[in-house]
Amino acid sequence: MVNLIEKVVAYITKDRNLLVLQHLDFPEAGIQVPAGTVKDGETPIQATFREVFEETGLKNVEYVSYLGDEVFDASIIGKNELHHRYYFHLTCIGDNQETWIHSEDDPSNEPGKSIFFNFYWVPIDDVPILAGDLDKMLPLIRV
Repeated sequence: MVNLIEKVVAYITKDRNLLVLQHLDFPEAGIQVPAGTVKDGETPIQATFREVFEETGLKNVEYVSYLGDEVFDASIIGKNELHHRYYFHLTCIGDNQETWIHSEDDPSNEPGKSIFFNFYWVPIDDVPILAGDLDKMLPLIRV
């Protein structure tokens, strides 16, 4: 039997740019956006704001819209599980760095270990292919 895990995906935009990340220790993981697992008792939007803060360190983000959900077969990324993904569009307000490194200090897939991400902005109309089909809902924010 395959596990069904609730996940959230955050498209964070600012000035027609999208925030993307790369794992510093695992560059083979490809270019991604902030995402993560919904914890027991959380709603998907609560999980989104928590994951965004844990992964990016950003506090100055605001909700724009819910984009939809889908079930993703994670076997294509080597996991025997299904992900019920909820996609949200957020916007970053105020001044921010163009690029920065931040660590997530207790990731759900490796509790107790810190993982480091490099964050940077890319033009929304020129986003590279995102790993793990994370770009599924990008057309909805390109309007």
